Amino acid sequence: MTIWSPRQSIRVISIGLHWRDGLLLAAELRDDTGKVTGVRPLGGGVEFGETWRQALVREFKEELNVQITIGSNPLVIENLYVHEGQPGHEIVFAADVKFAEGEFDGQDVIEFEEDNGGKFTASWVDLDELNVGGVELYSTGLKALLQARR
Repeated sequence: MTIWSPRQSIRVISIGLHWRDGLLLAAELRDDTGKVTGVRPLGGGVEFGETWRQALVREFKEELNVQITIGSNPLVIENLYVHEGQPGHEIVFAADVKFAEGEFDGQDVIEFEEDNGGKFTASWVDLDELNVGGVELYSTGLKALLQARR
């Protein structure tokens, strides 16, 4: 298992909010021991010279080999956090996304691999069940923004 530490600079990320029957598609996040501690919508870092929209399209193509349509203006979150004792700082663009008709129908779980070789599992989760019992929705503050938007 690879141990992950936050960058010691501000990271800009773009994440997609894909909904199915009121449930949000999110990937499991693990601590350094391998325990699932939370979930986060799919997406990733915005590269230099790339817009948040371009990054979001690229990330879904890389992770799931799927084309998306971005369906909303983004929610923007500044996320200051600590992971395994190390501080992190992100600016997060979170926008609704849609898949092509029929994409992933009948699948409750999607397994995918990051470009660094890390294997991940994503599934559709109920917002109301998160942040209860130890499994958090990341980025911090995203759950409250999504619930307020309902």
